[in-house]
Amino acid sequence: MTIFLAILLVAAMIATVVALVRGVVSFLQATEADLKGTGPSVASTRSNKMMQARIFFQALAIMIVVLILFVSGRT
Repeated sequence: MTIFLAILLVAAMIATVVALVRGVVSFLQATEADLKGTGPSVASTRSNKMMQARIFFQALAIMIVVLILFVSGRT
């Protein structure tokens, strides 16, 4: 059971890093014209979505860590 949770934790951590990198890359692709235009640009919308995904994956990783600690009896 703990090995399965450890694998899930690693997957959540990798997903967090991937979402972070994709969000930063999307943020860097925003041009000055996009920033001065009216309304949100495609790059900024994509960056916001990836940062929201990063927060979700971080919360998931924290919940898995708590679950691992609970299962192993160290709470």
